[in-house]
Amino acid sequence: MAAIVSDQFRILNAKNFVDSVLDSNNSYYAFLGLANAGSGVADPSNGFGRSSNWDTDTPVPTDNLQYFSQYKDTALFGKRINSANIRRLIRKVDWTVNTSYDMYRHDYSLANPSPNSNSSRLYDSNYYVINSDYRVYICIDNGSSGTNLRGNRSQDEPTFTDSEPSAAGVSGDGYVWKYLFSVSPSDVIKFDSTDYIVVPNNWETTTDTDITTIREAGDSTVNFNQIRKIYVEDGGAGYTSGVVDILGDGSGARALINVNSSGTITSATITSGGSGYTYGIVDLGPLQPSGSLPNPAKLIPIIPPSRGHGYDIYTELGTDRVLVYARFDDSTKNFPVDTKFSQVGIIKNPKVFGSVSTNFTENDFSSLFAIKLTSSFSGTPVVGEKITQTRDDGNIAKGYVASYDSETKVLKYFRDRSLYFGNESDQTDYNSVTEGSTIYDFESSTQNINFVYSGGVASIDTTFDSNKVTVGNKQIDLGVTFTGGLANPQINRKTGDIIYINNRPTVERNLRQKEDIKIVLEF
Repeated sequence: MAAIVSDQFRILNAKNFVDSVLDSNNSYYAFLGLANAGSGVADPSNGFGRSSNWDTDTPVPTDNLQYFSQYKDTALFGKRINSANIRRLIRKVDWTVNTSYDMYRHDYSLANPSPNSNSSRLYDSNYYVINSDYRVYICIDNGSSGTNLRGNRSQDEPTFTDSEPSAAGVSGDGYVWKYLFSVSPSDVIKFDSTDYIVVPNNWETTTDTDITTIREAGDSTVNFNQIRKIYVEDGGAGYTSGVVDILGDGSGARALINVNSSGTITSATITSGGSGYTYGIVDLGPLQPSGSLPNPAKLIPIIPPSRGHGYDIYTELGTDRVLVYARFDDSTKNFPVDTKFSQVGIIKNPKVFGSVSTNFTENDFSSLFAIKLTSSFSGTPVVGEKITQTRDDGNIAKGYVASYDSETKVLKYFRDRSLYFGNESDQTDYNSVTEGSTIYDFESSTQNINFVYSGGVASIDTTFDSNKVTVGNKQIDLGVTFTGGLANPQINRKTGDIIYINNRPTVERNLRQKEDIKIVLEF
């Protein structure tokens, strides 16, 4: 039994995802994680979910619940995705002179592929362009017909912003363009790429004047301008010129038919676009020759999406992709610059630390534990190395170094299952499994922190109870609050839904760089 997942289903899924992100009841975050993935880390055993050749043969992420919890355990920090950082996408089709573009048609298929891009679906054909000023236009007419299947080559770059379709210049290239929208300068800076064009959010509801003008001009229920083009596939013979109706499930559309001396239809110009059409046929009855039709014409009214061109650009342009943007810099101590990362992900609705029901809603989070060391510590911990503390009760707490700020004396660490497996990669039984696989927290005490790889020893500043520290003449916000020199993550790392994960060769952060993360989700 044959079946398809329709393009409209994909477009709907993209819309639903954007709506979910923008819903104030949800909190989505882009995050960076896994500071000790490859062979360049201090702990050569690598641990669960890592490999010694990570950077040269980066593994495909594993999609199962076991690994989803691991991704959360090794996450470093995240930034909330908001309306300024998410956009729907379409393929980038640049306007270039002397190029043949497809015109918009509602009936491209395997049996009727687009003539220039040879695509069996509308959304893979090149029926829209972005110009050099980041304005987007849809091609209503390219001069094509049954005797000129590919149409003409475009000579005039469209630059106008009028709401009505128009030729772009005076070359007579036969192209008619419909202006849709301009990509804003801020969106160009954040989202521009060689592959995609970003589409504005909230097209249906925004009160932005530039958008409402185009949207309302495309509403044929108000202005009777739904159908804009009739394609003359076969001009037939024996017809006369005149104005006729377009019949179908809509109403009000009419066209002026012109013929040559043989009665062959040479053009069909819309005089009224009507509204409500999902199909139509030109009523040539009043212009037909008397008697039989030995050479009948075939005229195809091109049906725009929804109410008309520009009314619903998501359907018109096929927005089945979404781009998420996040920038990580040194603007907060939640984003340490002396660390590494090898994973980029998106998590939905992590909960606040200590809760399983209250969403975390701040602009950014740290998912790392932190220790405030005394000012006497002058060691140089290595990202990825193991740290331990033999507690007052004799049990051993463990972690992996994610960051150490020598200015504030704050050490950040994470812990995952690798610390509690005998060989740090699987669950094979081992001697002392009882002691070695029980999770113990670091404690605020006089017991030292030991650095397994670098060999350093540090003591905890057990008197530190604050979220700020004074260094010289400046006060530094640490991002998290310490009690007895210890701080927990801001989120409950066991919560939230991982909806995207990307493994990549290790990136080493530093003060001189910012990470602009662009995630493209295809539905």
